[in-house]
Amino acid sequence: MEYSKPINTSIEREHNLQMVKKENNPLIIVNENGKIESLNKAAEKLLGYQSIEIKNKEVSSIFTHINSKELMNSIEKVIETNVSLENKKQRSVKIYTELVEIIGQSLFFISIEEKIDHEQYFQKIESELQESLSELIDLKFALDESSIVAITNSKGIITYVNETFCTISKYTNEELIGNSHKIINSGYHSKEFFRDIWKTISSGKVWKGEIRNKAKDDTYYWVDTTIVPFLDKKGKPYQYLAIRNEVTARKRAEEELQRMMSKLIGIQEEERKNISRELHDGIGQNLYSLLIMINRLRTNSSPEIIEQLEMEISTIIEEIRQISWQLRPSILDDLGLVPAIRSFVNKFSEHYGFKTNFTYKLQKRLPTEVETSIYRIIQEAMTNIRKYAETKEIFLSLSEEEDYLLVQIVDDGIGFDPTIKRNGVGLFSMEERARSIRAKIDIQSKINEGTTIVVKVPFHKALF
Repeated sequence: MEYSKPINTSIEREHNLQMVKKENNPLIIVNENGKIESLNKAAEKLLGYQSIEIKNKEVSSIFTHINSKELMNSIEKVIETNVSLENKKQRSVKIYTELVEIIGQSLFFISIEEKIDHEQYFQKIESELQESLSELIDLKFALDESSIVAITNSKGIITYVNETFCTISKYTNEELIGNSHKIINSGYHSKEFFRDIWKTISSGKVWKGEIRNKAKDDTYYWVDTTIVPFLDKKGKPYQYLAIRNEVTARKRAEEELQRMMSKLIGIQEEERKNISRELHDGIGQNLYSLLIMINRLRTNSSPEIIEQLEMEISTIIEEIRQISWQLRPSILDDLGLVPAIRSFVNKFSEHYGFKTNFTYKLQKRLPTEVETSIYRIIQEAMTNIRKYAETKEIFLSLSEEEDYLLVQIVDDGIGFDPTIKRNGVGLFSMEERARSIRAKIDIQSKINEGTTIVVKVPFHKALF
């Protein structure tokens, strides 16, 4: 560090001291009496003292083996010694001294360099590694105790399972490792379900969902699953960590609730069928007989009155037919889903003036409860379109895919915001109908962009 010739102004001296204090290297300034003038920021950080704490103290109050008188008697720049700090940090340092004349005053600049004790350094690193390892062991213990854990390689081959996995699956560690998860496949989920899982995790994304597995003794159990891909430097998965928690009891409760809902819907449909018969065969027939009687009275009464009565009774008959049709179309029981929907679409279009584009690819009959639920979902969706969509065109399609029946109802109306909670029962009714047959329903809508309803009805063995 070089300085120019003395300048006889206190302002310049203060300026030089301030510049010195800003140096990046730890630096202590000591006056000619051996007392500390100041520390720069780097020295404060290294020594653990604030400059204000030790101003005007002897330099020996900070360092051991440093005598203020010896320091004052040295005018060379070569004093170097290994010392230990007598402070709360107790660090080993090297110090370099330099005597500088500023404004006719002798100042000692003590530059400090921290001495690294390699043995202590490696001991510290080893201690930190041991702490980290201990934390990892604790985390593994907690995870193993609370969850079902498995690790697979990039091809889906199991490389690790914990004891909880073995306990719930009833397979040994040796039976599981080297196999894929097909060993516990229950056959409940479709091929598309597992394709979706692999598509998600192989792209580096986390997958979450519920899976029904089969144990070695052929019992079934449900697990709430999270699969986390581990990525290499290129961003490609090299292994997958699956963490599962058993939810069998909850799923059984949900299935029981579904059975109860299906039973309730069945009772409701049966009651509708009875009401439909009564309206058609009872009240309808009576009114028709009344119409015949009125025709006979034409000669004995005013033609205008009789004509009015005929018109009113005809209207009542038509209304009853509409009610009967809405409650339960007999064609659904007699001919099946497609004819029933076609009949509904024709009557709907004729009555309300809608253009409905109906396409289908379904060759077989489905179980009664499935056909009924699909019919009700379509009926509810088209009713909602008529009431709220402000459009006169509907696109309706049914297609039989490999593992499921795909139903789509689309309109180009005003749409709605799905995030806004609504008080109507229409959407709720459709969702409950879908849930009762284990179907997946997705309702997408945007303001002024119409609405799309997609229903996927799986071909479960339990239902077919």
